Amino acid sequence: MLAWAGEHRRDLPWRRTRDPWLVLVAEVMLQQTQADRVVPHYERFTGEYPDPHACAAAPLDRVLRSWSGLGYPRRARNLRRSAQLVVDRHDGVVPDDLDSLLALPGVGPYTARAVLAFAYGRDVAVVDTNTGRVLARRAGERLTPARAQALADEWVPAGHGWEWNQGLLDLGALRCRPVAPLCTGCPVRRGCSWARAGRPVPDPATRSAGVSTPQAAFGGSARQARGRLLRALADGPVASADVAAVLGWADRDPARVEAVVDSLLADGLVHRRGPHLHLGED
Repeated sequence: MLAWAGEHRRDLPWRRTRDPWLVLVAEVMLQQTQADRVVPHYERFTGEYPDPHACAAAPLDRVLRSWSGLGYPRRARNLRRSAQLVVDRHDGVVPDDLDSLLALPGVGPYTARAVLAFAYGRDVAVVDTNTGRVLARRAGERLTPARAQALADEWVPAGHGWEWNQGLLDLGALRCRPVAPLCTGCPVRRGCSWARAGRPVPDPATRSAGVSTPQAAFGGSARQARGRLLRALADGPVASADVAAVLGWADRDPARVEAVVDSLLADGLVHRRGPHLHLGED
């Protein structure tokens, strides 16, 4: 597996650094987003905010504009809050222990362990949609989160946490794919229960821990509408009376339009000032 990983490792910019802040930025961006799409956003964002101090000091509206186009903008808000906590509580250095990392906004078990493995070289396992698929198929059964994490941790060879986890991520992305996996030549096929059994249906990776499930259609969704409004607000204030037109929802129930606005207000991504909506905090 390590030999395969060394030969097939994808060249991604966050793999060229061990800076904990840059690793954290990458892992937050990679939540629910494919690596190829993240690359240009990561390079631009880290150019603007090369350390926690820069991000912590920036107004939220600026951080949101820097994030624009990547989606799931709550991640940007949480990353800025994390930067502020890192500055206030950890002297500007992203912490190197699991509990402190999990205390940062928007940092869950995968992201925390990814920072430990990829920035600090710890022999901990990361379980995401790609590695979760490999784990479930190797076990030949659908896994609970606790079982998946335990199996993943047991599998990490001592002293090789960085390259092992990167290799499993690549294995899931390049070979152990959701559809039509490339089992021939897979470096872990001999130990894969699902492959040895002839890949029976149902696939054990389906709904197993860490493995993503298909999302509802994006077109016409509230998520699409939120993105449209945030992009408009990045250019300046939007009158409340114009929101439906900005969303392309002029013919929709006004209650749906207001629900989109309310969700952004509740997330702290926009604020009202008089008859207008503004990006960021008041």
